[in-house]
Amino acid sequence: MSSVITHPLETEQTAVTEAFAPPPARPVIEVEDAAALGRRGPFRPGRLVPARARMQVQGLSRFFHLADAVVAVAATATTIVAARLTPAAFAPLVLGALALPLALHTLEAYAFRRRETFQRHGLRVLAALGFAALTVALSTLASGAAGFAPPILAGWGLGLGLMIGLLHLAWWRMVDRGRREGRLTPNVVVVGATDHAERFIRSALATGDVNVLGVFDDRAERAPSHVLGVPVLGDTGTLIDHRIIPYVDRVVIAVASTAEARIRQLVARLEVLPNPVSLFVDVGREAERNAALARFVDLSGAATDARRAFFKRGQDLVIGGLGLMLALPVMLVTAAAIKLDTPGPVFFRQRRHGFNNEEILVWKFRSLRHEMADAHAARQVTADDDRVTRVGRFIRRTSLDELPQLFNVLKGEMSMVGPRPHAVGMKTGDVESAKLVACYGHRHRMKPGVTGWAAINGSRGPVHTPEQVRERVALDIDYIERQSFWLDLYIIAMTLPCLLGDRSVAR
Repeated sequence: MSSVITHPLETEQTAVTEAFAPPPARPVIEVEDAAALGRRGPFRPGRLVPARARMQVQGLSRFFHLADAVVAVAATATTIVAARLTPAAFAPLVLGALALPLALHTLEAYAFRRRETFQRHGLRVLAALGFAALTVALSTLASGAAGFAPPILAGWGLGLGLMIGLLHLAWWRMVDRGRREGRLTPNVVVVGATDHAERFIRSALATGDVNVLGVFDDRAERAPSHVLGVPVLGDTGTLIDHRIIPYVDRVVIAVASTAEARIRQLVARLEVLPNPVSLFVDVGREAERNAALARFVDLSGAATDARRAFFKRGQDLVIGGLGLMLALPVMLVTAAAIKLDTPGPVFFRQRRHGFNNEEILVWKFRSLRHEMADAHAARQVTADDDRVTRVGRFIRRTSLDELPQLFNVLKGEMSMVGPRPHAVGMKTGDVESAKLVACYGHRHRMKPGVTGWAAINGSRGPVHTPEQVRERVALDIDYIERQSFWLDLYIIAMTLPCLLGDRSVAR
């Protein structure tokens, strides 16, 4: 069991902005697909959004706060310049511009409470604008600012009020839409059909803080068919392989904390998951009215650092966008060479594991003969493989076949740096690679990368032995634990020298 960290319920999770539209990818699974996702419960999200695409209200609120402050400063500066105010005259406007963001924060205009109407939210904004106008009026009277005409105050107040009002309408609609689409409400599954599970589900139903998608129980033969309407979908073995896992932000063990032996057994079974696993600690009847009072104890798979994920996504968009622009001529030449070399499509698409075991379609330039394509990597490429084309041999050796994965990066399915994505069902020998290492799923605690720590440390290309699989997983987990902006830049910088100096690797 890993170190224990106690923290309040994190009601919102990390998001990835999907700003570009590469070739069609696997669509979001609709809840109506009951065969794939099991029975529906009372939470019934409109659709299940992958955990990698979850947004966080706290992060959005910080952005809204900054945007309002910028608008207040811009409106004030425009008024000062247009009216040619002296320092003594414009000082009250500056105080008003500073007072507005403070008032909006104090009146909780950035809280965006669940189930709060825009009318009520608008009253908070109006009160903050009134406080800012009052600040300007009182400071003007106190200083006796000469040449400060009432029309200037009226123009400043009306212009600023209109802009802030429109912004908050946009903010509120953005948050409301995000919640309706399932991008802002975390999804959890509960392990243990117990009284603790009932209390947790009741609090979630009352507050809407989380969506409880299902219950799993290690004693499934004695478990009820549902808990407060939330279906019991199977035992812990079913959970590990369930298709719902990519959409789950947290696995919650709802077993009494005094049942230490059972908790240890559950953690031992569930730590193979890439999802964070936590113990629900019931703090009493008050928790039924406020899920934020329920507390978790992290047991394995630390939750994603929202700030780090935000900056890593920004890094991916900038570097990935620049990389795509620079690589476009090379990609066009590569595509033409493939088309002239052998019949078949230019691109090869393969289902691979992404964040939280999500299956994503990874794009590559085709390097094998079309009739011999192996979408499941049942037979990994070897030296002098007869399936590899002439152009394919060159683009695999130079890793040019990986360039289309920049589309996956911009889509938000991959990162520039991370564990390399392995094909779903990939085999090492006659055994599925994922079954060779107990902690194999831990490499999916971060989005896969175009390049990675393992790639620049010699673990590149196919893995033909169990030892190579273990080495690859160990390097991937080492990167996940150490990931930082500077380490990513180092890996990107070292990728090309490593590729040029490692031509012996069969890819």
